Amino acid sequence: MSLDDPVLSVDDLADQIVEVLDYFRLGKVMCMGVTAGAYILTLFAIKYTQRVMGLILVSPLCKAPSWTEWLCNKVMTNLLYFCGMCTLVKELLLLRYFSKEVRGSVEVPESDVVQACRRLLGERQSPNVLRLLEAINERPDITQGLRKLKCRSLIFVGESSPFHSEALHMTSKLDRRFSALVEVQACGSMVTEEQPDAMLIPLEYFLMGFGFYRPSQCNVSPRSPLSPTSISPELFSPESMGLKLKPIKTRFSEEV
Repeated sequence: MSLDDPVLSVDDLADQIVEVLDYFRLGKVMCMGVTAGAYILTLFAIKYTQRVMGLILVSPLCKAPSWTEWLCNKVMTNLLYFCGMCTLVKELLLLRYFSKEVRGSVEVPESDVVQACRRLLGERQSPNVLRLLEAINERPDITQGLRKLKCRSLIFVGESSPFHSEALHMTSKLDRRFSALVEVQACGSMVTEEQPDAMLIPLEYFLMGFGFYRPSQCNVSPRSPLSPTSISPELFSPESMGLKLKPIKTRFSEEV
């Protein structure tokens, strides 16, 4: 994108999703987004309720930016404009994405996933990142629109995420019959990258509700590590996976 192009709004970004779906001749879809992407997809689901089957949101946003987030975004947009994707911008984004456990310290090196993310950030086009931050920094509060959502929603959030309180706020405003919250311990905003294994069981149950997932019927050897008899039952417990679950089942009314 050129810096001379008109400034995009979050509504423009949500409307562009419709163009993508129409281009690929897709009707009703399952949407998954992280932080700013989760906000855009939620806004899309509010505006186009008939096009969304379900929402999988990771550390989502729903309110207007706080003063601290607004100021941080302003600093990053100015740095991107004058310096491009410099080291300070990368550090500010990584601070937003990951928990301190994987970002490392003087004694502990940063994890492979953080190093990979740092490299990927260096490959991004600075004007595009700048425009996205500008759009997100001007986002309106969509809390009132959450009740309009007709689809089921599954929300993941890391307990160390700067958007943890916002995810809790969003969950409290959604229809409890059709939403579920999974809080992941010792994890930042990017649950998809930092602890993807913590998402597996909740996603399986969520997708079962749509008939998209069924347990594998293939035969496995009793000695196979994939065999249920070879796996300790304790490994399937939420505590062993670092999860604090608010089960999906209990979020549905008894009439459903």
